[in-house]
Amino acid sequence: MRHIMGATRTPRERWIEEGLQALATGGPDAVRVEALAKKLGVTKGGFYGSFADRDALLKAMLETWERESTDEVIDRVEREGGDPRAKIQRAGVLTFSDDRLLPIDLAIRDWARRDEAVAERLRRVDNRRMALLRELIGTFCSDADEVEARSMLAFCVAIGEHFLAADHGDRTRAQVLARAADLLLDRPHGDHSH
Repeated sequence: MRHIMGATRTPRERWIEEGLQALATGGPDAVRVEALAKKLGVTKGGFYGSFADRDALLKAMLETWERESTDEVIDRVEREGGDPRAKIQRAGVLTFSDDRLLPIDLAIRDWARRDEAVAERLRRVDNRRMALLRELIGTFCSDADEVEARSMLAFCVAIGEHFLAADHGDRTRAQVLARAADLLLDRPHGDHSH
């Protein structure tokens, strides 16, 4: 992704990044100007050179998350090519296995339960993700109802897996997820060559 850790960032980008990290670990209440200034090693006054107020920072954080988790993921999936099944898996890995984007995503889902504007943005992001799944699954499945069901199941597995505390007997979570992917992507068991 275009987001490169350690890359030279503008002060504004540094505030946004630090805000996203705070959100990921402590939710929106953890996004406090004083605490962020301390972590960045700057004065609180520097914040107002980049943002009108805390709400402006929160909005910029959500915009950054939306761009990174939709536009940038879709661009990269298209650029790296492969068949539709490979594209689905790559989109999932980029969005939900990423040690940076996943905690932000989960924090935004929690926040959206209490904030209608955040819920609206999350709906837009999830609708774009579902549209990508529909398009790709539609290339190997012609039944519209089945495409919708497979898209929803794939999405639910990608998010819900992180909340599941269950054991799987003598199977590892990775083995169960691989088999679930085979079923969802309608491919022979163990055929991960694509």
